[in-house]
Amino acid sequence: MLDNENKKPLADRMRPEKLSDFVGQEGIIGEGKILRKIIESDQIPSMIFWGPPGSGKTTLARIIAKMTNAKFFHLSAVSSGVKEIRKIIEEAKNNPAKKTILFLDEIHRFNKAQQDRLLPYVEDGTLILIGATTENPSFEVNYALLSRSRVFVLESLDEKDIKVLIERALKDSEKGLGKFEIKIAKKDIKLLAGLSNGDARVALGVLEFAVSAVKNNKKEIVIGEKDIKEALQKSNLLYDRAGEQHYNIISALHKSMRGGDANAALYWLARMLSGGEDPLYIARRLIRFASEDIGIANSFALEQAVSAYQACHYIGMPECGVNLAQAVVYMAKSKKSNQLYIAYENAKKDAENFPAEPVPIHLRNAPTKFMKNLGYGKDYKYTPDFENPEDAEQQYFPDKLKKRKYL
Repeated sequence: MLDNENKKPLADRMRPEKLSDFVGQEGIIGEGKILRKIIESDQIPSMIFWGPPGSGKTTLARIIAKMTNAKFFHLSAVSSGVKEIRKIIEEAKNNPAKKTILFLDEIHRFNKAQQDRLLPYVEDGTLILIGATTENPSFEVNYALLSRSRVFVLESLDEKDIKVLIERALKDSEKGLGKFEIKIAKKDIKLLAGLSNGDARVALGVLEFAVSAVKNNKKEIVIGEKDIKEALQKSNLLYDRAGEQHYNIISALHKSMRGGDANAALYWLARMLSGGEDPLYIARRLIRFASEDIGIANSFALEQAVSAYQACHYIGMPECGVNLAQAVVYMAKSKKSNQLYIAYENAKKDAENFPAEPVPIHLRNAPTKFMKNLGYGKDYKYTPDFENPEDAEQQYFPDKLKKRKYL
């Protein structure tokens, strides 16, 4: 891009190679913290790094690779499978005197069967597993595997950390952009840091894109607010899961289904999956859509969405793409109703405005004689004894809300 001798993206070139250069995550990697001690002593256990995109999960793994005496393998669960895992296991078995670390990026993309393949080798010490995930490992990593791993939670980088990384890239003439005469005001560095949503990759990717767009053989490159915002819109890396394009496309999918356009909905689904979106994220949005936009108009929509989620979880990509397509088309063609959503939102408002209203005494549970003596449950009417429950004329709301209707 800017340097024919090195075509790696700026974010990749600028990855720290030692702990002293690592930015952010002071809570787990700062001086005296447990993860730092583990890495420095080369006593690496099986671990899961859980955090949002661009928070440093892969960078930490690469630092471990540089510092450890163990044999280190790096796989992405997006592009690897059982075949690659088997090969690494065989190498580890053939060299038992040397520890073997497997870093599995996006471990949540492995389905249950693929994760199960790792378990016996993690248990017997053949492999030390380091997994990285943006998803809650309680849901996406097999319990048996999770129980044998330390989980470290990484947070989104704050604006101060992102600014440090941007300024470092601007000054570094070997790996960064320091060889160019780039002028960018502090307020625009702050703007870029803020727009990056805590994702270092987005910040450096947008910076690189902006410099490329402005450069055009000029000796002095001036980057301003307009250049940053244009780069943010045009940079192809903004189908990142923290980027604006991510939210634009999921919004387009949602609105296409809501509007009943199954063809457009399929297109946006395909765009997301082709861009590397996590199918489980899409499936979760479908579950929400089924209740929010369809609701009581078609109760089977929720079953379709949950089934699609389960299919994605069990078989993974690319096979589960057609399961998502089935659910998306079903949602688009289904009757719609937001009555349930509006009713629930109104109920939530009342719960916030009236958070401590007492339960009517006739509705209270009375498991002890003392409670019965206090009148708990007295005069409760057992509605199955009535032909129509409304004939019981029983109050269920607290007194202050007894005339409320949400539906």
